[in-house]
Amino acid sequence: MSSTSLAVLTKARAKFGKQLKEQDYNNLLSCQSVAEVMVYLKSHTHFSSVLAEVNERDVHRGRLEMLLRQNQFYEFDSLCRYDSEVSSGFSRFIIERTEIEQILRFLILQKANSTDKFIFQFPAYFSKHTEIDVNKLANARSDDEILEALKKSPYHKILSKYKPDSEGKWPVSDIEMSLYGYVFANLLDTVVKNTKGQERNELRTMLYTINDYMTFSRILRLKKYYDLPPERIKDNLFIGYTSISNKLIDQMCAAKSSAEVFSIMQKSGSGRMINKIGYNYAGDITPRVEYRLAKKNLRFSTNPSVVMLSYMFASDTELMNLISLIEGVRYNVDAKTIKSLLIL
Repeated sequence: MSSTSLAVLTKARAKFGKQLKEQDYNNLLSCQSVAEVMVYLKSHTHFSSVLAEVNERDVHRGRLEMLLRQNQFYEFDSLCRYDSEVSSGFSRFIIERTEIEQILRFLILQKANSTDKFIFQFPAYFSKHTEIDVNKLANARSDDEILEALKKSPYHKILSKYKPDSEGKWPVSDIEMSLYGYVFANLLDTVVKNTKGQERNELRTMLYTINDYMTFSRILRLKKYYDLPPERIKDNLFIGYTSISNKLIDQMCAAKSSAEVFSIMQKSGSGRMINKIGYNYAGDITPRVEYRLAKKNLRFSTNPSVVMLSYMFASDTELMNLISLIEGVRYNVDAKTIKSLLIL
């Protein structure tokens, strides 16, 4: 292992070691306002530097969340800056993931006739990292204008395959699957092309398992909220990189109830984790699996790329926890309910 690789492994593990502990979350749950949450994060956690110049009297939920997201983005950027095709691929993954989050957010706002909110909530720090014409997208009102804003990006080709309905609304669920499929495929392509042996096996196992649960959760969601027939459900799945057999996927798509989907999933190799992770609702399962795998790899893997990607997923969990907590405090949700949403 090179000295650079060892440094990355050590740095990622050190960052993971500084993440919030259960006692931190308990202390945060006792806060009565967003300002109190900010003061605790500023005074007692690894977020102290990013919040150093923020005055608790001026902070509000949206600004605090944006600062936390910005901090995460630059931490990832810093971690990916070493001489490796794998790290370059991880850096591209972070950028692409942020891009598609913003595209999907715009399309959802368009459905609600609220695109005026897009530019005010866009992460300004990200503008110089994307080929999307953010101003054009923010001001787009027709499908041609939306595509024009994406012209220099690879997403133009993906969205060109879809057409808005008679009310001018795009099929967001279908587009979401295509965009995340594109990004996931790029990440796995990086793994296959630039790793080998145990390193490749560890990365593939982690990513395939995560996609197994994303597939499972998507089947549940499409059944519950869209009531699609089995063939349409399968068309909306990203099954090119999953360890679940086609037979089991077909069975889940044809299942008559959520309980039956769960039972079929548990017959797969990765599905045996369901009873071990604890969850509150179906959409809660994939992030809990992701965190469980990340934590295991951070402790036991000796491959820097595995540890790096695992830290990214663990950091995603911490950020998701904090956003749930901040929003819960902001809207006076009781501490017990907020804590049930956290992945600890």
